[in-house]
Amino acid sequence: MRTGIEYEDDHIIVAYKPAGLAVQTAKVGQADMVSELKNHIKSGYLGIVHRLDQPVEGLLVFGKNREAAAALTRQLGAGTLHKHYYAVVCGVPVKEQDELTDYMVKGPDRRAQIVPKEQAGSTGAGRAVLRYQLLAVQDERCSLLDIHIDTGRFHQIRAQLSHAGLPILGDLKYGTERSVQLSRELSVGSVALCACELAFLHPVSGKRLCFGIVPGGAVFQGFNQAF
Repeated sequence: MRTGIEYEDDHIIVAYKPAGLAVQTAKVGQADMVSELKNHIKSGYLGIVHRLDQPVEGLLVFGKNREAAAALTRQLGAGTLHKHYYAVVCGVPVKEQDELTDYMVKGPDRRAQIVPKEQAGSTGAGRAVLRYQLLAVQDERCSLLDIHIDTGRFHQIRAQLSHAGLPILGDLKYGTERSVQLSRELSVGSVALCACELAFLHPVSGKRLCFGIVPGGAVFQGFNQAF
């Protein structure tokens, strides 16, 4: 099983998804996180609360019954299920910390598109808010960012950072010619984005639970002193 179990009880399971493994797929014969966890817990039900893109690694929480999944989903909607990310981007941000606010819509090509605020209503675009802090710079070519998002739009972090001129290394979908070239030079084979921390209230006990990991991608190793 490629999925890693971080925590489990009768109601929830917190697991690590490696880069390259889908959370869920309809493709016959292709492994996915949900199938692996269902086999692990010997149950036909596993409630998906949130997702990560296939090339992204990190932590996810699932409900082992419908009540737990619904409670966690409510926390996600209320903003009390907190997710924290690290990303290695091409370039160095002008500001050491900033808040990005954009309006995004999912395009027909399965790419997130950012549109001007005045077009948000006519296009059905939703508001996307991302906050970052610069943690470290390597060779003036790439930077490690600490990221929090207040919304959960499709491909939000990848699209917003690229739009801000800071494409994530290894991201072929939202990358630029420069970032793709640098990714090749540094042998970055997957999107250098990790959902590294997860915090929420247990759906039954109400106890606050916090989980954290150090990114496993090779590109993050050059920034080990920052973790």
